[in-house]
Amino acid sequence: MTTPTSLSPAQAAARLAEFTVIDVRAPGEYASGHVPGALNIPLDRIDEALPALKSAATRGSLLMVCASGVRSTRACDILAAADVDAMTLSGGTSAWEAEGRALDRPAGARATWPMERQVRLAAGSLVVAGLLAGIRYPAARWLSAGVGSGLVFSAVSNTCGMAAVLSKLPHNRAPRSAANLDETLAALQG
Repeated sequence: MTTPTSLSPAQAAARLAEFTVIDVRAPGEYASGHVPGALNIPLDRIDEALPALKSAATRGSLLMVCASGVRSTRACDILAAADVDAMTLSGGTSAWEAEGRALDRPAGARATWPMERQVRLAAGSLVVAGLLAGIRYPAARWLSAGVGSGLVFSAVSNTCGMAAVLSKLPHNRAPRSAANLDETLAALQG
């Protein structure tokens, strides 16, 4: 598998009209601000969206976006395995916004921390809790060992089970007014 083409925010902005932009973050992250015109298909639903993405790719280029570029690169890898070409936004929405480019924010959308930050908070909290509880109950240290092992596996496999679990929490879901995945897939097929 080859490394997907990565575009800087300036390169992507110059060609934005050429792309079908797919934001692969959790719906809550997407709702808190996304590249203008981006559609939301969470990374854990990419396989389900493959037929629609293949259809969209026949009409133009796909640009995959996330907060930092890690999840969008993973999405490009999944698409490449299915013979669908896609590019990724280098540095994600963080780099896009850092260059002074506007993000679309639906009215009433609440700010949600990026998933990477949520994972760091959850993992760090669990490690500290395991160590503190281990003072009284030595077996509780296994919690810290388990989280540490999970982080190592996450780095090696470029997946994150904790992010998958956190993405299911209510604050990471889109507001009811946001388009659902079925509507997004229908738009891609049309």
